[in-house]
Amino acid sequence: MYSLFSLVFNIFLWPLTWALVLLIISLIAKKPKLKRNALIGAIAVLFLFSNRYLLNLFARAWDVEAAELPTRKVFSAAIMLGGFTGENLKRQGYFNDHSDRLVEGLYLKNSGRVSHLIITGGNNRPDASNFTEAKWVKKIMLEMNYPDSTVLIDQRSTNTNENAIFTKQLLDSAHLKPPYLLVTSAFHMRRALYIFKKRGIPVIPYPCDYLAGNSSADVFDYFVPSAGVTYAWNYYLKEVVGIVIEHLKP
Repeated sequence: MYSLFSLVFNIFLWPLTWALVLLIISLIAKKPKLKRNALIGAIAVLFLFSNRYLLNLFARAWDVEAAELPTRKVFSAAIMLGGFTGENLKRQGYFNDHSDRLVEGLYLKNSGRVSHLIITGGNNRPDASNFTEAKWVKKIMLEMNYPDSTVLIDQRSTNTNENAIFTKQLLDSAHLKPPYLLVTSAFHMRRALYIFKKRGIPVIPYPCDYLAGNSSADVFDYFVPSAGVTYAWNYYLKEVVGIVIEHLKP
């Protein structure tokens, strides 16, 4: 039920939803002034939220910068937040476009910066099967010859709050000493960092999977609209609302 509510709520955050509503109003409204204003509003929404330059400005202000890691220090764990896999129609796992979270976690492990990897993620689909993200990813990692003892998983969590709760239990039971590296997408890091620290887990930000703001601007970014930019705003708007809600919680 929570997942279904979250999906419906997110739909109303999407800029394309706003533009569509305004276009419908412009078509069915009887008052000429309302028709004109709704049409202008729809065009404005589509232009503003398809402009890469504006998205880059927001991303640079919103994304949390990666912390400078001490040289030669080996951290006890890198916490890799789920959301980088999915389940296809055959109930089989696959890696999605956020799999940079896994790539960066593997890099930290292979380069000797961390001794353990923690994968946290269950199955938040309304029609959830026995598939869980953490369990499937660990299976893949074992096939890649990563030692079983160095890969810890939480396959119960379905959101970031639960990620923090169940990860803390794993850390405590494994007696892994803080601080820990928190690996997640740049757009999600601000909210994730707040939630983990709120739960008393000392974490250092290690963002990845940048959607915007980490490259120089091109002249076309100022004028040429991009559907990909509009889609990226869906993630950022969800995070903005999410962190406001977290701050309002007791």
